[in-house]
Amino acid sequence: MLSTILNAFTVPEIRKKLAFTALLLALYRLGSHIPAPGINSEAVEEIQRNFSNGGILNFLNLFSGGGLSRIALFALGIMPYVTASIILQLLTVVVPSLERLQREGEVGQQRITQYTRYLTVGLAFAQSIAYVFLFRSFQQSAGASVIENFTLAKVMLIAICLTAGCMLVMWMGELITQRGIGNGISLMIMASIVAGFPQGVRAWWTSPDPVFKVMMPFLALAIIAAIVFVQEGQRRIPVQYARRVIGQRMTQGGQTYLPLRVNMAGVIPVIFAASIMAFPPTIGQLINSPWANDMANFFSPSGWAYLVGEAVFIILFTYMYTAITFNPVEQADNLKRYGGFIPGVRPGRPTAEFLDRILARLTFPGAIFLALVAAGPTILINQTNANFFFGGTSILIVIGVALDTMKQLEAQLMMRNYEGFLR
Repeated sequence: MLSTILNAFTVPEIRKKLAFTALLLALYRLGSHIPAPGINSEAVEEIQRNFSNGGILNFLNLFSGGGLSRIALFALGIMPYVTASIILQLLTVVVPSLERLQREGEVGQQRITQYTRYLTVGLAFAQSIAYVFLFRSFQQSAGASVIENFTLAKVMLIAICLTAGCMLVMWMGELITQRGIGNGISLMIMASIVAGFPQGVRAWWTSPDPVFKVMMPFLALAIIAAIVFVQEGQRRIPVQYARRVIGQRMTQGGQTYLPLRVNMAGVIPVIFAASIMAFPPTIGQLINSPWANDMANFFSPSGWAYLVGEAVFIILFTYMYTAITFNPVEQADNLKRYGGFIPGVRPGRPTAEFLDRILARLTFPGAIFLALVAAGPTILINQTNANFFFGGTSILIVIGVALDTMKQLEAQLMMRNYEGFLR
């Protein structure tokens, strides 16, 4: 891995992409420290204690890189865009017009992406207004007014600034995807989580439990190794290509393989599940009433209801996203079109059924593994009362995004090496 990173800096084009990615991520972290207009900074320092007591606020603050606790311009982070993407993905299954757009290829995907942006604006604005009233409710614990001169104009000003900050983050994420290295949205979520790494190390180092102090590094290494092992695991389906005559030339047949990953969906199901399960406790936290507080406590990120719901959604989203990214019928048609076949399986529909059966068997253990890793560390922390900052969801996202980014970096290096060889 280190050699890949060092080799990347020797290629000018890749070096520029890495610098561009690092610059936008640095701007994203800077925006998480700039307070929104009309916010009392002294009172904000006091209300940060509400985020350090655990619960959904601490969980949402983790995904915003600490911007939510500071009431910064990027307090919403990228989560409204992720939520909008989930809604559009689900609507694609039930709305025929969206399903037709999805089948139109790149043009249809651009239309769906545009709809996702519009929905992100609406979700971000509604969430901004809700957060403004939530911040106002903290003034009793802060001992001072968090929002000075609380008027309709001030509420709209803060809401518009937070919404604009969310759209700016979404735009920077898309720029990273287009001109940088890796998936911009995933990298921003990863950057938000990694920003809390020093605090997590401090919590581990100051833990009064000596057993936890000694065992935690080995446990973390074991979890990382297991995640990498499953993420990189694949089933190689042998494919045989027959000889073909193209024009006046005969192509040589050969044998290759079709790689099917155990976890083809990557970390997307984990991000989707975390966004869905964060919705009920967020609503419960925003509505200041007894039943809402009970709902927020019931769906606390460290509670059993949250963990079970997150595991179920991870399994469902893994199957759904795998079905979207890999179409067995399309793969079977492509093999048949180019003269390829799987030994022992007839081309066409039998090949599609064979691939679908193999994919279902591979996806199940991958989905179960994602659910166990997402819930396992949190259960361990609850049972041992260990003072550790990160949960299974955060670890999965960081490792998964890092692996995907390294793969894209290796692909860029391979492409450059091939170009140099052909020259």
